Amino acid sequence: MEDNKKKALRELLLERRDNTSFDLLKIASKKIQKRINKIYAFKDAQKIGLYYPIGSEILTQDIIQELISKGKEVFLPKVIGENMEFRKIEDFGSLEMGNFDIMEPKENCKVDNDLDIIVVPTVGISPIGVRLGYGHGFYDKFLAKKDTITISPVLEKQIIKNIPKSEHDININWIITEDRMFQTQK
Repeated sequence: MEDNKKKALRELLLERRDNTSFDLLKIASKKIQKRINKIYAFKDAQKIGLYYPIGSEILTQDIIQELISKGKEVFLPKVIGENMEFRKIEDFGSLEMGNFDIMEPKENCKVDNDLDIIVVPTVGISPIGVRLGYGHGFYDKFLAKKDTITISPVLEKQIIKNIPKSEHDININWIITEDRMFQTQK
């Protein structure tokens, strides 16, 4: 059973994020898009994992579009039972409504889980990179088997001093907000 502290923290942070106006979210997402391109590991990556945003998550559509137009290989997650895998998309036409009402790559999209970098959706994060997700553990389970650089795009107000860390939680390498970007301390 999940830690009650995490559950309460998740509810608080989701409410905080959901109270952000769409206009502010668009502005923050644009700033994050500019910053993400300054990370060498991201700029040099050829195979990049991203997510399609739901609710008040940082918008990634422009990042996805920019990467595809630069000839990069873009992969989005697809939930298969208890696990998640990444599949290559050619454009937004490669997506369909999947689990949890999230846009996912279609069945015929090629699977490749050996990515150079993964941009991870995040509800909250601590400055040292302890990430709070939605509580399903898909990303932690996937990242536990990989040595991939990770980036969390979040609003500044989603960074909080302390997030309880579970044994299975995987720390994030980079945090990017509308105001700053930094590498987490291992």
